Amino acid sequence: MSEKLTELFGSDVFNDATMVERLPKKIYAALKKTIENGEDLNPNVAEVVANAMKDWAIERGATHYTHWFQPMTGITAEKHDSFISPTSDGKIIMEFSGKELIKGEPDASSFPSGGLRATFEARGYTAWDCTSPAFLREDAAGVTLCIPTAFCSYTGEALDMKTPLLRSMEAINTQAVRILKLFGHDTVKKVSASVGPEQEYFLVDKAKYLKRDDLIFTGRTLFGAMPPKGQELDDHYFGSIKERVASYMKELNIELWKLGVTAKTQHNEVAPAQHELAPIYATANIACDHNQLIMECMKKVANRHNLACLLHEKPFAGVNGSGKHDNWSLVTDTGKNLLDPGKTPHENVQFLLFLSAVLKAVDLHADLLRISAANPGNDHRLGANEAPPAIISVFLGEQLEDVIAQLIETGEATRSKSGGKLSVGVQTIPGFMKDATDRNRTSPFAFTGNKFEFRMVASSMSVATANTVLNTIVADVLSEMADELEVAENFEVALHDLIKKTLTEHKRIVFNGNGYAEAWVEEATRRGLPNIKSMVEAIPALVTDKAIEVFGKHKVFTAAELHSRAEVLFESYAKAINIEAKTMISMAQAKYIPAVIRYTKQLADSINAVKAAAADVDVSVQVGLLKEISALLAEAQTALKKLQEITAKANSLETVEEQSRFFKSDVTPAMAALRGPIDALEVLVAKEVWPVPSYGDLLFEI
Repeated sequence: MSEKLTELFGSDVFNDATMVERLPKKIYAALKKTIENGEDLNPNVAEVVANAMKDWAIERGATHYTHWFQPMTGITAEKHDSFISPTSDGKIIMEFSGKELIKGEPDASSFPSGGLRATFEARGYTAWDCTSPAFLREDAAGVTLCIPTAFCSYTGEALDMKTPLLRSMEAINTQAVRILKLFGHDTVKKVSASVGPEQEYFLVDKAKYLKRDDLIFTGRTLFGAMPPKGQELDDHYFGSIKERVASYMKELNIELWKLGVTAKTQHNEVAPAQHELAPIYATANIACDHNQLIMECMKKVANRHNLACLLHEKPFAGVNGSGKHDNWSLVTDTGKNLLDPGKTPHENVQFLLFLSAVLKAVDLHADLLRISAANPGNDHRLGANEAPPAIISVFLGEQLEDVIAQLIETGEATRSKSGGKLSVGVQTIPGFMKDATDRNRTSPFAFTGNKFEFRMVASSMSVATANTVLNTIVADVLSEMADELEVAENFEVALHDLIKKTLTEHKRIVFNGNGYAEAWVEEATRRGLPNIKSMVEAIPALVTDKAIEVFGKHKVFTAAELHSRAEVLFESYAKAINIEAKTMISMAQAKYIPAVIRYTKQLADSINAVKAAAADVDVSVQVGLLKEISALLAEAQTALKKLQEITAKANSLETVEEQSRFFKSDVTPAMAALRGPIDALEVLVAKEVWPVPSYGDLLFEI
């Protein structure tokens, strides 16, 4: 396998090497100018590319093509068309035009639009994103040529996740290049956001999964008592990978490598049945596309192995949930990482300027970062002892914190702490130079050497929104800095003063301590940092005057697009919780309560049978158990009726915002009230009577 890997990698991608091989030199050069410099695409170039792409795909067995896009559902969408075109003699030829490559036309009113499209306004367009390579996907439908595209309305508004991301990439490029020119880097033509999203997930047996309506309909268990063992022994984390899971991972890697996804790291995560996959970094656009492919492949490959892949943020209560750490940095087309501090960061003034820009951006727009990582599932995860708190702060580590302290206190930084040599006290193990600072897994936004790791992003989400926000808010601060420095009489003095001023004004965002501690919540309040605990509370940040101004200034979102996204998020939250509530009602009515009633009859029959056989026999154990179960059964029935009533009330409210707020404030507590007695019953009722697989069955029996 290792010998063939270099040939296998990217074999299903119309990548640069394939384009060099199949396109005329002039066409290839023109396309590269569009990809790298953003120049307009000549229709004649598109025609030649389309024909070459079609020939390559057909040679690989493709019969259809699709515009692969990312609507505001958070997942991908596609409509397949065949290459066939009829001829006058009743036969067919295989055709694919430049026009078909560049533009598609899905129904825009059938996707979330937040009011941008009415039901009768159906027209929308998909537009070829030539910066992300086309690829082949093989499944039961055959081989399909997939063309990454943006998705917009008839009137030009973005209806997807990709378009705003591409706009934000242009914004960060423009402003970062302005800054670099001030430092004399005239050869730099482009700055790109480099992104590496880690992906956590659970694997459970498919047969058991199919017996759980909650997993099928909501992606998480709405009921379930903890088994005797959870993750408390820390034995699953980085532990030996089970054979069945290893077989799955092997096939998953092959599928991803064929698609050009640089799947690099795989391991067991903290919770039982939880795992992680991490790729090598790519530009933000391609990284986001690849992450969507990773999630799709995870589910498809799991199905082939009679497994189910769970991407929900909290599929099991009581054990760690899943996130998606979004590693973000800025890289020039000359290969320089602008967030690399070097060995002496106190002397690296350019780095300190970019660092201070990020700190200011995160401090000013913490609310936007918070909503960029919010979904209904993440409400169960953020703030628990497994994930960053809902309070946004930045971890810099001892070295950078010391440099900043010097700059703020004295106006000069004269030293940088070094890591020193690490020795473990064993002579046969060589010592080595350790990093200058430790890591902090409780920080939501941590500097990790030459990048920032945004740890709040939800495992099932597209990472496009988080990177769109990051690119835009940093671009905005860089824009302000460039405005000031470009007119400075003395650049060196102005630069020094700007760095010191920025760090002084925004040092409150830096926190290197324990983000899980209650003391931090109190300290963050004193600092004035927002603590936005839920998705519903976070959504309004999208439509503040501040948000509309910053996104509008850099042409990433219009005011209408921001209002539409807020509407979509309120609606998605209300629908998600409504589905969960209805699933709980259905499971309680059709599964749990009938099963418990049958068991109480068995207990009662047992008591009567024992008494009939021997009147003086002690049946207090059976009677006590029957009373305890019956009391919990009555509690469950009361909670069930309450949940039915309150869910109906939620659905009667007029606006999606009202519904969302009511679902959060009233329906979710009612759901918890129903779960309580059902979970208590699970540990009392005989296992063979319980109607669904338990946590122990799901988490440990793979």
